[in-house]
Amino acid sequence: MALQEELERSGNKLFRYRGSIPLIFLVVGLLFHAYKSWQGTIWDKYPQYALYYELFCLLITFVGFFTRIYTVGHTPANTSGRNTAEGQVASELNTTGIYSMVRHPLYLGNFFMWVGIALLISDLWFVVAFCFFYWVYYERIMYAEEQFLRRKFGDVYLEWADKTPPFIPKFSLFKKPRYSFSWKKVIKKEKNGLAAIFIIFSLFYVVGQLVKRLPIELNYLLISCITTTVIYLILKIIKSKTHWLDEAGR
Repeated sequence: MALQEELERSGNKLFRYRGSIPLIFLVVGLLFHAYKSWQGTIWDKYPQYALYYELFCLLITFVGFFTRIYTVGHTPANTSGRNTAEGQVASELNTTGIYSMVRHPLYLGNFFMWVGIALLISDLWFVVAFCFFYWVYYERIMYAEEQFLRRKFGDVYLEWADKTPPFIPKFSLFKKPRYSFSWKKVIKKEKNGLAAIFIIFSLFYVVGQLVKRLPIELNYLLISCITTTVIYLILKIIKSKTHWLDEAGR
């Protein structure tokens, strides 16, 4: 098999397992965080700055989360080169809004969400290793999606891709979104994101406290974790039991 076909095949396969593979990173990160907490970090020497650093990591993660919200809220149904078990799906090519500045805004959002978590470990080499892993992993997924879009949309895709960077946004290219912002679509597609952020941050906090044999206090992370999890469960019930979040074409 030629390298071109191999990259596309592996990209499609990695996309189908995109929900489970990041869990491996999370487990490895928690284990490394436990080791670093046991060994001692810079925040043990400067505890007065630990909260500020934690909030900085949370801010980076929220940059990614809001990037995803903005992207999803302005897109129609069946776009963004979505993969299924049978193949990829794209009823039209997104070229306005955030897609006018960058070709893969969802993966850009994912990067910030995960790098904020990686920064929690307070180890430069772990963050570098994560960035390398993310590049290798998502480069193949992006390649597979772009091959599909190139075959389906031809010159229209090539013209857009030629001027739009794949990962680092070029803000001067911004064009007003073709579709209005849909909170219903955001809630349907991204309802688990907020709870997931606080669950993961709470896990890192609890693991660190247990390793250091310190008490687990009901802080802002745990309160936010409980609150957002309850909200997620309510929204999940609303989605499954009602049609309140349904919206034609979105």
